[in-house]
Amino acid sequence: QVQFVESGGGLVQPGGSLRLSCAASGFTFSSYGMLWYRQAPGKERELVARISAGGITSDYAESVKGRFTISRDNAKNTAYLQMNSLKLEDTAVYYCNAGWSNVFGVWGQGTQVTVSS
Repeated sequence: QVQFVESGGGLVQPGGSLRLSCAASGFTFSSYGMLWYRQAPGKERELVARISAGGITSDYAESVKGRFTISRDNAKNTAYLQMNSLKLEDTAVYYCNAGWSNVFGVWGQGTQVTVSS
């Protein structure tokens, strides 16, 4: 069955960095785009970044452009999100999924990112 396991979150000061990982299983990883979403308290889940199956194409939410970088390792069935220059408003639970315009209806437990001084 499709499964996503996110990790790498934590508490970081404004301006700091974190690298999130997403271990995926249950589907042919190299055939699917990978996406990172986040959900802050009281807000809807939003798309943060996505990367194509081959890793050539990526795009980002305006709020994270220039600060976040999505990548993937198809040999390890893992996607990453490098987050630099973190801001208070980046605080959220971060989730990954696979697809592009549509994603699997399965979600992992997410990883909490808290940016606080």
